[in-house]
Amino acid sequence: MLQKLDFEDEFQMPNEADRSHLLRPAYYRALIKRRWVYFLVPSVVIAAIAIGAALLWPATYLSEGKVLVQSQQIPTELVRPTVTSAAQERIQVIEQRTMTRDNLIAIIDKFQLFRDKRSLMSVTELIEMMKKQTKIAPVELALDFKQRNRLENPTIVFSVGFEYSDPVTASRVANELMTRILGEDLRDRTSRATDTTKFLAREVQKLQADNATLDAKIAQLKLAQGKPNAPGGTDQPTTALGQLKAELVQKGALYSERHPLIQSLKRQIEALEKVPLAAAPDSNVSTSLEALVAQQESLQKNLETASTKLAAAQLGENLEKNQQSEKLEIIEQPTAPQEPVRPNRLKVAAFGIVLAIIAGAGLAFLVEISDKAIRRSSDVFGVVDNQLIISIPYIVTTAELRGRKRRLFLSIVIFAVVVTGVLVAGYLFLPPLDLMIAKARVGLFR
Repeated sequence: MLQKLDFEDEFQMPNEADRSHLLRPAYYRALIKRRWVYFLVPSVVIAAIAIGAALLWPATYLSEGKVLVQSQQIPTELVRPTVTSAAQERIQVIEQRTMTRDNLIAIIDKFQLFRDKRSLMSVTELIEMMKKQTKIAPVELALDFKQRNRLENPTIVFSVGFEYSDPVTASRVANELMTRILGEDLRDRTSRATDTTKFLAREVQKLQADNATLDAKIAQLKLAQGKPNAPGGTDQPTTALGQLKAELVQKGALYSERHPLIQSLKRQIEALEKVPLAAAPDSNVSTSLEALVAQQESLQKNLETASTKLAAAQLGENLEKNQQSEKLEIIEQPTAPQEPVRPNRLKVAAFGIVLAIIAGAGLAFLVEISDKAIRRSSDVFGVVDNQLIISIPYIVTTAELRGRKRRLFLSIVIFAVVVTGVLVAGYLFLPPLDLMIAKARVGLFR
């Protein structure tokens, strides 16, 4: 019995490793004709899956705003800020404080995020998902302006965003995050300035107390030193007190009431007024008095320095409370995005179509390679050892022609019936195509 063997080349003498047929277009036309089913089926299936996934993939929207680190409005030569830490360091600290467990849970509960996943995930998993969808990153500025102190005080801008399936919810959460970041920065700077002022105020109070103690000792020693030489021994306290009061009047014309020297004179006068008249003299009064005076001078210098620092700290605190120092300013408010950031439907569909073509072509070549049918003279010489003189072509009978036509007609009819059935079913049971595409774009198919 004869079997059809479609020879693709004329009979040739054997040749080792003959692969010349791979360069002929006729080989690929015959391959497509024989293996079109193996190419078409996986290509259509994979392409349909890819296009369906591109249309039905839930959309993810990103709403983000930008925050600028604004420099101090008042020149630092006039008022120096209390908080001197770098802006990058403060931003990192604020980010860590904002992304704490309690804050994230509060935001999730406030906006009712991840409703469909709450019953399936633990609180820790929800927090990790929240962190993953929150985006806080610096914005790279492509500016090349040459300005003074650019390296010392560079322009810093960072973005704050949130990814979610609903664009309105994404914008609301992003605004909440920005509000918390700005509030945390204001509280942090004000708290640092207030703590600095309180510390310096305690130091000034301690130095003032020590100075008052020294003033009392100096007044007593001055009184004790002057008593033995006083005529009658009773007018020296009055003389010393009068001298101190005269000096107070003289210095009061030059300094304010809060000046450390004026305060010291007042404390000495008060001490002299309280000292009893029968104070016993001491032989080492002069030496002790000089040491106490030297100690008082050193203490007054420290007090003046601390008072100056306290005044500067109070100015810095007022600067922070009035928000005139370095601060965070919103330059772009988060809004509801119109287009999703994921997925790129066109890219997904194109990738799926390319993958479908590759898979179909690969399957067709795999089936062709595994087929042991004889179609070329080189295949014949791979089976038999003797040289063949001639090749006998296949003779197609009339019955085979009629069977081929019947199969072709039957295939066309089946294809038409299947396509008609699919179209009718889609018309009856599926919504309009434009409505499906619109729903897929806004992410309603989830």
